[in-house]
Amino acid sequence: MSKKSSGYAVRSLIALAVASAFPLHAAMAAEAAAAATGQSAADAPDTATKGQLETVIVTAQRRAENIKDVPMSIATLKGDKLDVLTSGAADIRFLAGRSPSVNVESDYGRTFPRFYIRGLGNTDFDLNASQPVGLVMDDIVQENAMLKGFPVFDVDQVEVLRGPQGTLFGRNSPAGVIKFDSAKPVFKQEGYLSLGLGNYSAKTAEGMFNIPVNDMVALRFSGTSQHRGDRVHNTNPTPNKGTQDFEGYGDNAFRLQALVKPNKDFSALFNYHERDYHGSATLFRANIIKKGTNDLVDGFDYGSYASDGVNYQKLTTKGGNIRLKYNLDDITLHSITGYETLKFNSRADVDGGYGCNVGDCQVLPAGPGSIPFPVETADLLPNHKQFSQEFRAESNYKGPLQWIGGLFFFDENIQIDSISFNSFAPNNPQNSAYAQQFQSAKSWAAFGSLNYTVSDKLKVRGGLRYTNDKKEFSAVRYEPPLMSGPFVIENTSHNISWDLSGTYELDKSTNLFARVATGYRAPSMQGRLNGLGDKPSFASAEKAVSYEAGIKQDLFDKRARLSAALFQYRVKDKQLTAGSGSINMNQLINAEKVTGQGVEVDFQANLSDEFSMTLGGSYNDTKIKDPNLFVQYCGNYGNNPTHLSGCTPTNAAGPFAGTSKIDGNPLPRAPKTQLNFTLKYSKEIGNGEFYAFTDWTYRTSYNFFLYEAPEYKAKPLAEGGVRAGYKWGNGKYEAALFGRNITDKRVILGAIDFDNLTGMLNEPRTWGGTFKVNF
Repeated sequence: MSKKSSGYAVRSLIALAVASAFPLHAAMAAEAAAAATGQSAADAPDTATKGQLETVIVTAQRRAENIKDVPMSIATLKGDKLDVLTSGAADIRFLAGRSPSVNVESDYGRTFPRFYIRGLGNTDFDLNASQPVGLVMDDIVQENAMLKGFPVFDVDQVEVLRGPQGTLFGRNSPAGVIKFDSAKPVFKQEGYLSLGLGNYSAKTAEGMFNIPVNDMVALRFSGTSQHRGDRVHNTNPTPNKGTQDFEGYGDNAFRLQALVKPNKDFSALFNYHERDYHGSATLFRANIIKKGTNDLVDGFDYGSYASDGVNYQKLTTKGGNIRLKYNLDDITLHSITGYETLKFNSRADVDGGYGCNVGDCQVLPAGPGSIPFPVETADLLPNHKQFSQEFRAESNYKGPLQWIGGLFFFDENIQIDSISFNSFAPNNPQNSAYAQQFQSAKSWAAFGSLNYTVSDKLKVRGGLRYTNDKKEFSAVRYEPPLMSGPFVIENTSHNISWDLSGTYELDKSTNLFARVATGYRAPSMQGRLNGLGDKPSFASAEKAVSYEAGIKQDLFDKRARLSAALFQYRVKDKQLTAGSGSINMNQLINAEKVTGQGVEVDFQANLSDEFSMTLGGSYNDTKIKDPNLFVQYCGNYGNNPTHLSGCTPTNAAGPFAGTSKIDGNPLPRAPKTQLNFTLKYSKEIGNGEFYAFTDWTYRTSYNFFLYEAPEYKAKPLAEGGVRAGYKWGNGKYEAALFGRNITDKRVILGAIDFDNLTGMLNEPRTWGGTFKVNF
C-alpha cells in the first residue's frame, strides 16, 4: 500500500470511528471476525496479515465458532484490553459500561455483584436474590450472587451474550449471559509473575505456571493476591464505639487445572478453585445527599465516616468441575459436572451514622444530620451447596445439518441468617431476635438446537428447551420466647423456551442476522422477616420475548470491524424488588409487563501500525407498564411523615399515604445511553516496545429505585483510565504505570431506601505500578 493510500485509509477509519460514536443507528455487539476456514473454528489458524484484526472465536452457541457467523449480539473482552481494565486489582464491576448495554453494581462492594443487560437486572440485596443475567464460569452456572464476584485472573476471554439465552443456557437468563473462560492447560512449559504497588498501600501479586507432566497430562496453576489498606476513618466523637477504619481488604484466590488427553479423541479437564476474602462491607453514609438534588452535601469528606457500628465482611468459596469430551466418528459427547460451596458473613452500620435524634429515639450525641433509628445488621450464608450436571451431544460431521442436544440437572441448598445488634450497648452485642431462610431448589431441563445451511449465503438456526423447576422455601422469625413461622412456600414451575435465528452473507465482508428468542426466570421467594407479623414474599415466573436484527462487517481489508443491532423485548410478569418503608427489608413484586428497545454498536480498528482503538455505544429505552402497581417511597416515611429530611418523590401518588405509582417509569439502574472508548499506541523503542493505553466510559443518569425522586437519581458519569508501559527481552519483561478514575469523579451510585438520604459512592482515583516477568 502506498503512503498516499495508507494515509487515506487511516483518515477514513478515524472518520468512521467518529461518525459511529454518536448516531448509534444500528446495533449489536462484538468484535466481528474473519471468515472461518474449512477446519473447525477452534482449530482454525489466524491467517491475518500485518495490520489486520485477529479472528475472534466464541462459544456462545456451545460450540467454537467465528463470532461473525453467530446470529446474535455478542461482545468479547480479552488480551491487552482485559489486562488494562483489571489494573489495580479491579473487581468484576470493571465490566460496567465496557460493553454496550452492560452495567454492574453492588451494595456489598467486592462481593455480590448485580448484572444488568439492556436494562434488565435486579436491585435485590437479599442473599437469596435471583438475577435475570446468568453468569457462567468455565461452563458452570454460578447461581448465587456471592459466587459471581470471583476475581478475574488468567482468563482467556470474556463473552457477553445479549438477549434471552433460554435455550442453550436455560433458566434465569432472560436478559443474557456473561461467560468467563479460564486459560486452559497446554502441553508446553510457561508462566508469568506480576507484582504491583499502588496508593492506599495497595499490593498485588498474580502468577501462573503451566507444566506438561508427560505427553498426556498438563497442569496449570494460577492465583492472585490483592490487598489494600484502610482509607476511611471513623470520626464518631463517642470514644471506643464501632470499627475505626474502613475500606481495606485482602482478596486471595487460586485455580488448579489438570488436562488429561491420552489420545486425540478423549480429553478430561479437572478444575479446582478457591477464594478467601476479608475486608469492609460497603459504607452506607447517612445524609450525604443534598435535599432536592442528587449532589453531595457541602463539605463532604470521602475519608471520614461517623459510625457507632461494627463493620466487616468475610467470604470463602470452594468449587470444582470436571469436563469430559469424547469424539466419536460423527458425534462429540460432553459431560460437565460442577460443585460450588460458600460461606459468607457481612455486617454493617446500615443507618449510616451514630446515635439517634428523632422523635422518641434520643441517644446523644447523634449525627450526621437526622438519625431516626439505629440499624446495625448482619447477613450470613452459613450453608450453601450447588451441584450441576450436563450431558451434551453435538454433531461434527460434514453436511448442511448440524445439531446439539442434551440434559441438564441443578440442585442447590442454602440457609440464610439475618441478625441485628444493639449499637448503644457496650461492645454492640447481638439482639435476641433473628430470622432464618431455608431453600432447596431443584431443576432439570432437556434442550436441543439445529443449524441448517440453506445455501452458501443463508444459514438458519432454531432451538428448544423444556425446564422443570421445583423450590421448597421456609422462613422463620425468632423473638424468644416467641417464634413466628415457619412459613412454607412450595412451588413447581414448567417452561418451554425457544429461539429462531438466521445469518445471510451479503458479501464476503458482511453478514446480516436476525433473531427472535424467549427467556425465563424461575419464581423467587424471600423471607427477611422483621417482626412476628411478617410473612415471606413471592414473585411468580417471568417470561421474556426478544427481537433483534443486525450486521457484522469487516472493513478496510479486515483492519476494522463493525457490529451493530436493533432490538426490542417484552417481559411478562417482570420480577421487581421494592423497599418496604422504614425497615431494612425488600419485597418481591411482579409488574404486569416491562418493555425495552434500543440499539447497540461495537467498532474496532487498527488505525495504523501504531494506533488501534475500540468504540462502543448503546441506547436502551425501558418502561414499566402496570397502571395498578405502586410502592412505598422515601423509606423513612413511617418515622418522619413530614419528610423534612427525606426525599422528594415526583411520581403520581399511590392509593395510600407514602406510596407512588410507578407505571411508565424506567427500570432502576438502567442508564439510557452508554459509551465506551479505548485507544492504544505502541512503538518499538530500543530493544523493546513502549505502549500507552487509555479507556473511557460514559453513562447517563438512572433511578436508584422503582419510584423517582431527584435525590435518588444517579448523576451522569464519565470515568477514564490510563496505562503506560515498556516491554523488553522479546516480551519477557514488562514494567507499567496505571491510573483508574483518573479525573477523580465522586458521585453517588446507590442509596438505602429506608433511612435519611443515605448513599453509596463510586471508587476514588487509584494509581500504581506493576512489574511482570514471563517465563
